[in-house]
Amino acid sequence: MNELNADILIEDSRWARLDFEALAEVACQSVLDHLGQTGEVEVSILACNDARIAVLNADFRGKPQPTNVLSWPSEERGAKVAGAHPLRPRPGADGTIELGDIAIAYETCAAEAEKSGRSLEHHATHLVVHGVLHLFGYDHERDPDATLMESIETEILGNLGIQDPYKHLE
Repeated sequence: MNELNADILIEDSRWARLDFEALAEVACQSVLDHLGQTGEVEVSILACNDARIAVLNADFRGKPQPTNVLSWPSEERGAKVAGAHPLRPRPGADGTIELGDIAIAYETCAAEAEKSGRSLEHHATHLVVHGVLHLFGYDHERDPDATLMESIETEILGNLGIQDPYKHLE
């Protein structure tokens, strides 16, 4: 059994139209359930705009432009072997697993959704799932890691009734 503690800050009011808080909680919980994560889990999500995420992207990645989603895991969990599952998160002294933080940008998310012909709700759900998987240590830098991460995303989204987001990219 797991208990999700999602700290969600909505800086851009356009996210409220999606009931982003509920959307994000469902997306996070779906990742926890899919991965079989037990215990108390904390994650923080910032629902912002392109201007804010561009500053964060510049500060943390040296890329001064907007992006769809950023993530900051509380600790490095990435797999050493390409295509392998990452290390499982360790609980802190109080038994809580602090996964880390995510930021998602409204304009970029909306533009990507429109371009792909997907609903903003479905694309935002995908980006939250994607961000949470990054917090767990999944990545897409190496091809085998990308294949693993995309397959997990597709399964989680499918369980939520959301079409495979990677079908449009072929």
